[in-house]
Amino acid sequence: MIENNSTSKQRNFGGFGGSTLLVAKTDNKFTPKNRHFHRNQQQKKTNNHQFKRTDWSAKPVVAEEPMHRDVLRIIPLGGCEEVGRNMTVFEYNEDIVILDMGIQFPEEDMPGIDYIIPNTKYLIGKEKRIRGVIFSHGHLDHIGAAPILLEKLGNPTIIGRNLTIALIKHKQEDYKKNSANNLKVISVKTLEDRIVLGKFVIKFFKVEHSIMDAMGVVIETPSATVIHPGDWTMERDKEGLPTIDYTHLQNLPKPTVLMLESLGSLHVHRSGNYEDMYKNLTEILSSAQGRIIIGTFSSQIERIKWVIEAAQELGKKVALDGYSMKMNIEIAQQLGYIKIKKGALIDIKKVDDYHDNQVVVICTGAQGEENAVLVRIVNGEHKTLRLKKSDTVIFSSSIIPGNERSIQRLKDNIYRQCDNVIHGEIMDVHVSGHATREDIVEMIRQVKPTYFIPVYANYYFLKRHQF
Repeated sequence: MIENNSTSKQRNFGGFGGSTLLVAKTDNKFTPKNRHFHRNQQQKKTNNHQFKRTDWSAKPVVAEEPMHRDVLRIIPLGGCEEVGRNMTVFEYNEDIVILDMGIQFPEEDMPGIDYIIPNTKYLIGKEKRIRGVIFSHGHLDHIGAAPILLEKLGNPTIIGRNLTIALIKHKQEDYKKNSANNLKVISVKTLEDRIVLGKFVIKFFKVEHSIMDAMGVVIETPSATVIHPGDWTMERDKEGLPTIDYTHLQNLPKPTVLMLESLGSLHVHRSGNYEDMYKNLTEILSSAQGRIIIGTFSSQIERIKWVIEAAQELGKKVALDGYSMKMNIEIAQQLGYIKIKKGALIDIKKVDDYHDNQVVVICTGAQGEENAVLVRIVNGEHKTLRLKKSDTVIFSSSIIPGNERSIQRLKDNIYRQCDNVIHGEIMDVHVSGHATREDIVEMIRQVKPTYFIPVYANYYFLKRHQF
């Protein structure tokens, strides 16, 4: 509960226990009994896309206090004490606004599960009070559950920037043909847009992240103002100074609540910069003797764009592999975010038509995901590609907490077959899209919030974020 008290001092909450800030809490112990699971494709056909077992049904713990008037309630339905499944409810009197609807990918002890979605039982009976769902950016841990949850909640209005909305529409069509036509959309044309949703006033601000059209969100109510950058990092110039200034957020109506993600809270020093990363990638692209195979996230659209453009300049051909990666690049092309010369992209089946030093493959699977492209290549299960000693394999992605074992296993298997393996521990070939401790401290210094809440990531990350 946030009471409108302008004399409040800045407070730091590591996690959510013991705070008067939240009067409604979900069960954040995130064991299988509290999750909604989705099984594999064959099983989903007989389960109408959603797998629920009665003995696993969740029972959200709602605060015993009655609903007070004129207070802001912040209710995380996912993303806290876990990585992924990001979804937060903001409730003020009779109005509800939701930020993001993400999925969480399964862990090794969840065979047959494709993904996990947030538990929305708190919103049962409140569907008509939902004024809108804001999407901060287009990564699956923020939009992946949208097709299922929007339908469950009566298709409330969605709000986001162009690429984010386009990716949601594509996910919607994958879920049910022609269902994207049911979406009610408010497009954020510029970051100066201002949207009124009941008693909520929604504003936006610029953030740096690893996908185009990411945006920070300001949620104003008569009781308090929430500042939420979503996922973000702080890009810096050669002198180490931030390239984006957030001091204007000091001027928002008080009290202010700054909610910052915690995924980078264990990293003491700031990450490398894009200039160094691209310089290193250019050197590899121009000097490698054999094929170059780059594993990264399908949502790293800006980085994929850069690699394609650099390969074009060097006269190399690029093959994309991974359904989501190819589709994301196609959507970005349709929106005019990427311009690719004719003939620069080739089908993965055509790579053997060119000399090895002319070929760059960009694929999914750098997290060691079962059946992803890079894993199939390494395991000898890919229909076209087999690793060669002369290949150069680049991991251009960070390790998502929980994937350490699968990534290490993947690296071991690559090293057994290939002499040229490059990852972040050897060279800057990836810049994280998540803020480090230094970035977090700088953001707090610039914004000077009344309250600070660490969110997103495992409890250990949230706790370390407190200090």
